[in-house]
Amino acid sequence: MAKLYFRYSAMNAGKSTALLQVAHNYEEQGQQVKLYTAAIDNRYGVGLITSRLGAQRNAEVFDSDTNFLEQVSGVACLLVDESQFLSSAQVSQLHQLAQVRGVPVICYGLRSDFRGEPFPGSAYLLALADDIEEIKNICTCGKKATMNIRVDDQGRRIREGEQVSIGGNERYRQACGRCFYSA
Repeated sequence: MAKLYFRYSAMNAGKSTALLQVAHNYEEQGQQVKLYTAAIDNRYGVGLITSRLGAQRNAEVFDSDTNFLEQVSGVACLLVDESQFLSSAQVSQLHQLAQVRGVPVICYGLRSDFRGEPFPGSAYLLALADDIEEIKNICTCGKKATMNIRVDDQGRRIREGEQVSIGGNERYRQACGRCFYSA
């Protein structure tokens, strides 16, 4: 039976690397996959899933108008990067793809933002996913990182602002809960 999977972590844990590896594994066995990433994520170019290790692949993009039920058919697996940017309706569509159409769907994303608040897509993935897995990462203090911290151009912590501000290592740091609250 196909499932909806949610694989989440703090920043810089290797989510995109893991997604690209899963795509490679399917394709190595002669199976077709479809990859999606958020249109809003333009760090490496729109429609590209890029690992910090350098691996990169083209992907379809999703935005608020994307209907996965209309766009996905004939694939062995659907892989979604930056899934925190999905809407509740889109998470429901992905769940239906797995449960009704039998297409495994694996979503990779952040669980919470720089304020410790859940992203809407992640909240619905936590509610509907059949399988939830945390991808581990470490804080600079050596403890398990579960949170994200936003920083400015001088590396100072930012505690307020819009939930979404696209960026990588220059804009975000992963942190354990203790460092998140004490930094």
